[in-house]
Amino acid sequence: MRRVILWAVTFVIALIAASQRVKGADSPAVEARAAILVDFETGRVLWAKNADEPLAMASTTKIMTGILTLEHGNLSDTVTVSKRAAGAPKVKMNLSEGERISLETLLYALMLQSSNDAAVAVAEHIGGSVEGFCAMMTEKAKELGAKDTVFETPNGLDAGNHHSTAADLALIARYALSDPRFVDLINTPSYSGDSDRRHYDITNKNRFLHEFAGANGVKTGFTGKAGHCFVGSAERDGLWLVSVVLASGWGDRGKAQKWVDTKRVMNYGFDNYHIETIINDGDEAGSVRVERSKTPEITGVFRDTLRLPMREDEMSGVTLDTRLPEILRAPINPGDKLGICAVYIGGEKYTEMDVLAASGAERHDLKTSMEKVMGHIFELLTNKDVEVTLPEF
Repeated sequence: MRRVILWAVTFVIALIAASQRVKGADSPAVEARAAILVDFETGRVLWAKNADEPLAMASTTKIMTGILTLEHGNLSDTVTVSKRAAGAPKVKMNLSEGERISLETLLYALMLQSSNDAAVAVAEHIGGSVEGFCAMMTEKAKELGAKDTVFETPNGLDAGNHHSTAADLALIARYALSDPRFVDLINTPSYSGDSDRRHYDITNKNRFLHEFAGANGVKTGFTGKAGHCFVGSAERDGLWLVSVVLASGWGDRGKAQKWVDTKRVMNYGFDNYHIETIINDGDEAGSVRVERSKTPEITGVFRDTLRLPMREDEMSGVTLDTRLPEILRAPINPGDKLGICAVYIGGEKYTEMDVLAASGAERHDLKTSMEKVMGHIFELLTNKDVEVTLPEF
C-alpha cells in the first residue's frame, strides 16, 4: 500500500503542475483524440492532449489485468477453462471448455498476443468471476490515484461503462512498469507452453519493440468503439518516457495511425527533454536562529534529490521558494523538519520538499541546567565510582 500511495502522490502532483498541453512549433502533430507523454521516474507530464477525457481503451486494459495477475496469482497454478472463457471473441488462444492450463501460459498469451479468452480465464481464476476481478481492477486504479477509470471487462472489449483516460492509463502503466517481472514479461519475444490438450507457441505482437530505439513496452489495443490505442514505453540515456494515445485512426495505406502518433510523441520527448538535477541530497537551504541553546543557529538541508526531465527553455524558469522560521527554540534534533521549499517551473508550483536540520541544538537554560545538576548529584549519591562534572551555567 505504501508503494501505491507513493505512486499516486507523485503522479497527482505532476499532473496538477503540468497538465496543460505544451505549445510551440516543435509540439508533436498527433491525430489521436487523446494522448499524453510522462516521465516514468517522476510522473511529470511533458505533453498532453485531452488527457482527462474518458474514452474506451480497448486492450490497453490488459496492463491492469497483467499486473494484478502478477500480484495476486500463483503462476504455477493450473486453471480450468470455463465455457465463458472459451467463448470469448478473437483475438484468442482458442481455449476449449474444460481445458487445464497454467496461469503462467495464460499470462503470456494475455500480454504478448492479447488473447481475450486468456483474460477471461485469468479473471475467473483470480477474482472468482469476471465481475469480481473487474471490481478488483477498478479498486486498484482508484488506489493508484486514477481519476476516471472503470473496468467492466478484463480484456478491453467494448462493454457498458468500460473506460479510462490517457492520464489514468499513464499512471497505471507507470505502476506496472515499476515491477521488473512485468517489464520482463512484456519484453519476452516468444513463449511456449502446454495444456492438457495441446501445445501453444505465443509470439509478442508489439511491433513498437523492434521499430523504436529504446522501446520496452507496453500494450496495443483496438475495438470499434475505442479505435486504435497504444501505451508505449521507451528509455534512452537515462530518460524513461511513457506515452498513451487513444482513439487514433487509420493512417496512410491503411496502417494504424497509433504507431505514427506514438513515435511522434516519443521523439518529441527525447528530442526536447534531458535530465537535470534541481536539488541534490545534502544541499543547504538556509539557516535558522536558535534560542535557549549554546548553538546560535541551525543549517537547513535537503535529504532528497530532485531530478527532472527539462527542456532547455525551462531551466531559466526554475525557482525555489524556501520558507523557514526566523527563530526556533531548543532542543532541536538532527533531521527535524525546519520548513519547506516550493519548487516552481515557469511560475507554476511543481512540488514541495522538506528542509531538515543538518545538526542538533541542545537546550541550555537555568531550568535545564538545574535538572542536569540534580541528575548528576543523584548519580553521585547512588554510585561513588562515578566522577561528576557539573555543567556550566
